Amino acid sequence: MKGQVDAALPGDERFFERNGPFPLQKLAECADARIVGNEGIDPDRLYFGIAPLQSAGPQDVSFLDNRRYAPLLEQTRAGVVLLGQAFVDRLPTSTVGLVCQAPYLAWARVASLFHPVPAVVPGIHPTALVGTEAAVDPSAQIGPFVVIGARASIGAGTRIDSHAVIGEGVRIGERCRVGAHACVSHAFLGDRVTLLAGVRIGQEGFGFAVGPNGFETVPQLGRVILEDGVEVGANSTIDRGSSQDTVVGAGSRLDNLVQIGHNARLGRCCIVVSQAGISGSTELGDFVTVAAQAGLIGHIRIGTKARIGAQCGVMSDVEAGADVIGSPAMPFREFFRNVAVLRRLAKKTPREGGGEA
Repeated sequence: MKGQVDAALPGDERFFERNGPFPLQKLAECADARIVGNEGIDPDRLYFGIAPLQSAGPQDVSFLDNRRYAPLLEQTRAGVVLLGQAFVDRLPTSTVGLVCQAPYLAWARVASLFHPVPAVVPGIHPTALVGTEAAVDPSAQIGPFVVIGARASIGAGTRIDSHAVIGEGVRIGERCRVGAHACVSHAFLGDRVTLLAGVRIGQEGFGFAVGPNGFETVPQLGRVILEDGVEVGANSTIDRGSSQDTVVGAGSRLDNLVQIGHNARLGRCCIVVSQAGISGSTELGDFVTVAAQAGLIGHIRIGTKARIGAQCGVMSDVEAGADVIGSPAMPFREFFRNVAVLRRLAKKTPREGGGEA
C-alpha cells in the first residue's frame, strides 16, 4: 500500500545514531552485570542492537524489569536479556542473561551505547543572527535561523537547534541542548541543561495589581536559574521571578506542558509530570515528585521527598516524605478510605422513584 510504514526494530537509522556491534563482555561492563547462561558462553560474541522481548532476535539485547512481562521472557528469541536474579530461572536455554541490580538503569546505559546522542557539529549556520558582544564558544553548534541576543554567552559543546531565540544577556553553560523554536530570556543555565522544542524560559510572570480602572501589570524583575543537569520537556514554560529568581535545582526533570510560576523554587532532582502547574512563590524540597495534572497554589512549601499524586489540588504545605492525593490534597490512605466510605453510602442510597439500591 502506498505510504505504508515498514515494521522495524527500535532505532530507525533515518532518525537515530547507531553504533555497534558490541561484544557480550562490553555489554556486561556497561550494565555492571554478571553473565549467566549455558556453559561455553563466548564473551566476544557480537550483538547488533536492542529490541523488546517479543520482537528481539538472536543478535539483539532486551531487558525485563516488571514481573507482568515475565511470560514474554520465557518465549523470547533475544540473544541477551538484562534482568534481575529473580528471573534467571525463566531464561530460555538459547538466551544469555546479564544479571544486574537495576535492569532498567542498565537498559538505559546499554541503549545509549548502541544509540548515543548525536555529536555536536561545531559552527554557526550562515542564517543565524548573533548580536554584538555575544560570546559563542567555537565548539558550539548554532543551527539555522537561530537568534542570539547581544551579550549572551553560549558554552562549549552546546547545541542550539533551528529558530531558537536566546535573549540578551542570557548565559548558557557547557554541553547544553536547546531545541527548535525554544525561547530563553532573563535566564542563566548551568551545564548539561536540556530544553526540548518549544520551551519558553524567562517570560514575564503572571503578576498584576488591581487599580480603579482595571489591572495594572507589576514589573517582573527577577530571572530564571536552571542549575546543572536540568531537563525541560517540550512546550513547558518557566516564568522569571518578580523580585526574586525562579530556580530549578540541579538534576530536576520537567515533562512536557509543565508550568512553573514566578519566584517558584524547586530543589534538586525534582520530577514534575505533564500538565502540572506550580504557582508563584511555591517551594519544593529535594527529590519531590509532582504527578500529571496536579496543581499547587502559591506561597506553600512541599517538603523533601514528598509525592503529589495525579490531578491533586495542593492548597497548603506538605510535610517531607508525605504522599498526598485528591483535591483538596490529603494523605493517600485517608483519600482511599474516604472513597470506600462514599461507595458504601452510594450503594445504600435509594434510587429515584423509590426502593433501595
